[in-house]
Amino acid sequence: MSLVETAFRKPIGYGARRRVAKAVAKGSLSRSAKTLGAGMGFASEHVWGSLRPTRQFIVSRAISKFYETSLSQLMIRPYCKVHYGDSRYYRRFKPGRQAGRYRNFQDFFMRELPNVPTVGNASVWPCEGNLCDIGRVSEFPEIKVKGEKRKIAVVFGKKDSEIPKEYFFSNVFLHNKHYHHIHAPISAKVTRIQHIPGELLLLRPWAYPGRPSAPALTNERVNVDLEDDKGRIWMLSIVGGPLVATILLEKVLELGSRVSSGQKLASFALGSTCCMISPVHPGAILGEEVFVGSPL
Repeated sequence: MSLVETAFRKPIGYGARRRVAKAVAKGSLSRSAKTLGAGMGFASEHVWGSLRPTRQFIVSRAISKFYETSLSQLMIRPYCKVHYGDSRYYRRFKPGRQAGRYRNFQDFFMRELPNVPTVGNASVWPCEGNLCDIGRVSEFPEIKVKGEKRKIAVVFGKKDSEIPKEYFFSNVFLHNKHYHHIHAPISAKVTRIQHIPGELLLLRPWAYPGRPSAPALTNERVNVDLEDDKGRIWMLSIVGGPLVATILLEKVLELGSRVSSGQKLASFALGSTCCMISPVHPGAILGEEVFVGSPL
């Protein structure tokens, strides 16, 4: 049960989206869905992906500018009605970016929880979204991205030998409708912060049937290592995508600083994915929608 269930609720079509996410991860979509996904994936990797990362950023930033205009405020109520079945859903949150009111759609997209989750020292999900990939590190095969095979360790800027094989990898896709802040999964010390420049390929997992984590291997991302009280290293990879012109890090996220479980670490401005390496198995099913602050 989510610790912030008063703010979140399962949106319309939740069951269907869960089935799709599970099918995507297993590569068991229908023929038509596979064709559509393959087309999106090809366009992402070989058309959009043919642009230099700097140009991808410029285009993404230009488009995202619209969501910062006062006109985009008119999108909030219809968007809430379509995705949550309640045109006043936005009232459950505080406007993002410390705004006193919703000035534009970006303020809604970066909305804040009304109350910070209180989780003690428990290990929790760092974000809200659909679990599109999960498994023991040793079980993950190399993933082909733009003709090149890469291992999961590349996501975190690590060598394969630097990640314990008995640990677990998980990938949560944050749809536009999801809460777009990343929180600490455990109380720990920050031992590494790494920025990896990269592309901004489409993050939609259904565009990559059987390899939903492919974009995390090539996209721009920020990696964070957290050492818990038992000396175990937890790894987060905060991955950007198209229209994500900004990944904002909280001031508390500094090398050597101490963070509490559930404490906010970073934010996205439109679309994202969060990957995690954990020493414990996340208690969720492939395709399930997970919530920030809920127990692993």
